[in-house]
Amino acid sequence: MSYHRGGQYNQWSLTPTNPTQGAASPSNGPPSASPFSPTYANQPSRNVSEIIPRLYISDLSFAENATCLAQFKITHILSTLPEKVFQPPAALLPVQPARMQIKVEDLPFAELAAHLPTTTAWIRDALSRDPNARVLVHCVEGISRSSSVVAAFLMAQYNWSPTEAVQYVKSKRRIAEPNFGFIQQLHEYAKVSLGRSS
Repeated sequence: MSYHRGGQYNQWSLTPTNPTQGAASPSNGPPSASPFSPTYANQPSRNVSEIIPRLYISDLSFAENATCLAQFKITHILSTLPEKVFQPPAALLPVQPARMQIKVEDLPFAELAAHLPTTTAWIRDALSRDPNARVLVHCVEGISRSSSVVAAFLMAQYNWSPTEAVQYVKSKRRIAEPNFGFIQQLHEYAKVSLGRSS
């Protein structure tokens, strides 16, 4: 749900906003980052943040915790780290989420941009195919890699610049802080994959 001036609610749309109207406009942009907005979680989990409805960023401990995954009804998990991620067995998590992993180190010169078209398509497909899908993107701490991947999705989906996308992610997850190399690669993604000038 998104909040609009005048107290009206409407469904969050995966349809890209019209760039001529401005992506930040309350009538077509994402829900408000204000703690007074009805879309703001009053007591968000320390380890997980909902960036837009049904799209979350977390740390590794949340992504490996069967109780947390079940509580948040996570249906898809996108891991953005080279290490093996523990998958709770069926005895602990009867409905196993669909999974994807990209092996990226949290280093400024690690190759991230090449993965962004794939991760963006995977997130978009998951959210658009099933209205009950809940996608979790995580790295080790939920600070740099996962935030960059989600920012890339927002750029592609809502015609945002890298700066707009990163600032929005940070407004929803205070610890989010893509490293400087990933910021540069978001600009590269905008130019090469999305066909936009910086």
